[in-house]
Amino acid sequence: MKKRNPYLTAGLILTGVLTGVIILGFFWTPYDPNAMAAGPKLAAPSLAHLMGTDSFGRDIFSRVLKGAGTTYGIALCTVAIGAVAGTLIGALTGYFGGLVDEVLMRVGDALTAFPSILLALVVCALVTMLMTGENPFSIYATIFKGAFGTARKTWVTFQNLAVLLGISLAVTPAFKMRFWNIGAEGQVLIGCLATAACMICLGDKVPNGVLILLMILAAIAAGALWGFLPAIFKAKWNTNETLFTLMMNYIATQLAAFFIIVWEVPKGSGKIGIINANSEAGWLPVIGGQRYLLPILLVAILTGLMYIYLNYSKHGYEISVVGESQRTASYAGIKVERVIVRTMVLSGAICGLIGLLLTAGTDHTLTTTIVGGRGFTAVMVSWMAKFNPIMMIFTSLLIVVLSRGASEISSVFGLNHSFADILTGIILFFIIGSEFFITYKVSLRKGKKEA
Repeated sequence: MKKRNPYLTAGLILTGVLTGVIILGFFWTPYDPNAMAAGPKLAAPSLAHLMGTDSFGRDIFSRVLKGAGTTYGIALCTVAIGAVAGTLIGALTGYFGGLVDEVLMRVGDALTAFPSILLALVVCALVTMLMTGENPFSIYATIFKGAFGTARKTWVTFQNLAVLLGISLAVTPAFKMRFWNIGAEGQVLIGCLATAACMICLGDKVPNGVLILLMILAAIAAGALWGFLPAIFKAKWNTNETLFTLMMNYIATQLAAFFIIVWEVPKGSGKIGIINANSEAGWLPVIGGQRYLLPILLVAILTGLMYIYLNYSKHGYEISVVGESQRTASYAGIKVERVIVRTMVLSGAICGLIGLLLTAGTDHTLTTTIVGGRGFTAVMVSWMAKFNPIMMIFTSLLIVVLSRGASEISSVFGLNHSFADILTGIILFFIIGSEFFITYKVSLRKGKKEA
């Protein structure tokens, strides 16, 4: 007799229970789900209210029963839409091939994260209902409003997207090469410092066009230097690049703090303020009346160039081979040490350029926290996108929208700011967790019976 699968049995039982709850919710609930003061506010679970009540005195168990049917309907619609859309896209890809196939495949890669995101949103909805009693759809709408509610919010969101995406592009070649560059925070900051030095020291001495050119060269050179130092030590003496790049972050922070005191305005304030506020010397030009547009356009161009570089250039191929195996790369005639140094110089140079965009393009100042931890967030973006520059656009946008929406949630619903961070953490956990289960198979090892 064939042994019954316990996991299948458990799944069928759970499915049956959930289906029963959904059907029950269509015909009966203990209380009116929307009735205020059905019980005392924020009551604990009891026989009268099995799941307690929310801040308005509404019975949570009744709301769960009623909401289960809506969730089930949304799930069915999602599956139906996915089936129809998937069939059409597959047919188009197979029929036309070529460029159409390539474009649709890239879009498909971007959409692969959606199932995990949808599951994360369901969990977030349940957490929201149980912890706050608020409508989860209102929470999500508020997150969206916080990111795109006004024209200014939209521009700021895309500017933050450009900065995070730019740093993510910078660290990607190194990570694809399996060089663990944790120093993007310092590499961007040193680029900011070099830019500020040019603006302060040369602002009234050279024409603005020349000044901007010098700023670009200085920022790129400073960032490249911050990438070169750990690379050369790794290539020549096999030092730990993780610790080295992390150490360089602290050095950059202390250098920035020192020069902020040197250049502080007014004296004793401990800050620089807006650099060249009157003359605007060294400020990047405004395009179309919007100061955020130039950084966005530059990062968009950089994204395309990085995609071509990694996938269609000789250097990109060498990075991939070194990342797979340094020994294999050496046997193939690739100079591994040269690739390591060249790649890290490129990463650092791009980070320095992003520092220029921050100091001269949007903020027009220098602080030790100007990067705001985005150098570390970029590592997560790069990994989530599987080192694909196009995918990084979507992963960066997701993280920026969640971050921008967090403050809006706190102000609209009067919730602790940490609650928005909890929702963000749940979503990121599901996205990263799905990658784990795609890559690895988890199985329970059964002990062998002794003869």
